[in-house]
Order: sequence, then structure tokens, then C-alpha cells
Amino acid sequence: MKLYGMHGAFKTAVETGKTDHYSIDQFVSMITDAEWDERHNRRIERIIKNAKFHYKSSIESIIFDQSRNLERNLILRLGECEFVEKNENILITGSTGVGKSYLATALGYQACIQGYKVSYFNTSKLFSKLKMAKADGSYLKELAKIEKQDVILLDDFGLQALDSQNRITLLEIIEDRHNKGSIIVTSQIPVQGWYDIIGEKTIADAVLDRLIHQAHRIELHGESMRKKKSINKE
Repeated sequence: MKLYGMHGAFKTAVETGKTDHYSIDQFVSMITDAEWDERHNRRIERIIKNAKFHYKSSIESIIFDQSRNLERNLILRLGECEFVEKNENILITGSTGVGKSYLATALGYQACIQGYKVSYFNTSKLFSKLKMAKADGSYLKELAKIEKQDVILLDDFGLQALDSQNRITLLEIIEDRHNKGSIIVTSQIPVQGWYDIIGEKTIADAVLDRLIHQAHRIELHGESMRKKKSINKE
């Protein structure tokens, strides 16, 4: 039955001689709780693995500095993941190296810990993958996988203008998630510049209306965190 938690708790209790400290009811309750904890932890580990984050980050390790325009209370509130319950989006913008991806990933990890299904994507690689999926007939299957996620993270959006195919793909992803799931987007381009990145007025209007409506917008300031670390080392 794969009762690893119960087995571990029972073995520990026997080896430490603590079995006499429990009544039968208490002992059953203890090993049942251990099994629940084990299964819960395995589920969270599986959700994090499936998210395919590029690296690990956490809310606790974020540097809250006024010069970064990063409000502690807002981030802690977002870390409670109510935005997922409300199907709200988070749009994080700022120059290269200011910590956009780190912040987005930290929020993604937090959603995983709370049991939500999350997927991380580099935006350019996602579009390339979906172009290939259109060629081999698996496009709708890939879109369905994305739609099933509670949160998707689109990292480095807008590095280059979208062509007609990627424009339609973005619209379909946004349409599938509208009022049904959350999106976290990071971009070097300010939100007001996304219209030009998407192109084609009708599609840009449709995408941005759904993406920006009820979105939390975070514009990070300051110099590159990598540059800061390099200076500190010197």
C-alpha cells in the first residue's frame, strides 16, 4: 500500500522505545498523521518538479530595498496566493538583472507549496515549442496541458516582436486562462510597450485587455543584482 509515512513513524517509535508512551488510539493517530504528512510532502515535491523552474528561490530570501520599488507587504500578500484563487495575474517589469525572474519564481514556488499546479516557461522557447507542435499535430494537446495549470509563468516576455503565428498562440493561451487561471509575466519592456511587441491592433487589444485586467503590476527599479554582487566581491 506504500504507507511510507506510517512505516517510518512506526519504525522510529519502536527503535526509540516510545511505543509504551501511547495508548492504542494515540499510536494509530500518530502514525496516521505521519502518513498524511509524508503524502503531502511528496505531492508538493512532485508539483515543484513538474513546474520545471530554472532555479530555486523563496519569498524569505528576497531583498526588500526601497530603491528597488519592491513593497514588502505587497509581496507577502501575494505570497499567500489569494491571487490564484481570484484568477488574477502578476506583471513584473524592470531592466536586466534587477530580479524579475527571481521574484516571479519565488511566487511560483509559494503557489506550489500551497498545492497549486504551476508551470514555468521561457517565453521564446515556449513559442518555439508550440510552433513545432503545430507542425507535428500535437498543438492542441500542448495547449490543453498549459490550460490545466493553476499558474503559468512566462519569463522574459517581449525580447522580440511577435510574428503572426506567435501572436495567435499568445491570444489562445490568454483566452484559455481568462477567469480560469493565473499568469505571472516578467519583461524588460514596460507594460505600455507590450502593445507594439504583440502587434496587430485587434489581437493586441484582446490580449492586453485580458492580461492587464485585475493584474498586480510590479515595476522593479535599481541596478543589476549581478552587478551589485560583483562589486561587493571586489
